[in-house]
Amino acid sequence: MKGLVHIYTGDGKGKTTAALGLGMRAYGRGLKVLLIQFLKGAFTGEIETIKKLEPGFMIHRGEEIKKFTCDMNEKELEEAKRVQLRILNFAKDEILKGNRDVIILDEIMAAISMGMVDLKDVEELIKSKPERLEILMTGRDAPKELIELSDYVSEINAIKHPMDKGTKGRIGIES
Repeated sequence: MKGLVHIYTGDGKGKTTAALGLGMRAYGRGLKVLLIQFLKGAFTGEIETIKKLEPGFMIHRGEEIKKFTCDMNEKELEEAKRVQLRILNFAKDEILKGNRDVIILDEIMAAISMGMVDLKDVEELIKSKPERLEILMTGRDAPKELIELSDYVSEINAIKHPMDKGTKGRIGIES
């Protein structure tokens, strides 16, 4: 089976959820899945679920990020960038090893748009993937260059969201 490239983008809720759903489907059919999360440090429910599915479905994250990037000072932003580059290098190694059938690069678009990961590096990563590897990328504001390289592009748009009325993220639903 030839592996394809997917993007889940847009300002709506559900990009990571969609990617995880496809990952679960793949795992259920015996495929090996790896979720690599950029810019996510807070505990989320998928972590515990994926731990129960190891080694067929694995998760990799950087060090815990205690603040949103908009609240970070210059030194903290530089450290966050170093962490994202380490995550990207881990992703490159895993892609080139060819041990996985599906790799999810969660919030890679945010890491690109914030200047923490270089778009050219991600383009090269996609171009160098093994033929059978399926790659899923998530995040707002997918660059046109990645859209052109991808086989599937789904835009998830917010029409209405509880956060607009001040509702915080709820455990088990948004986190």
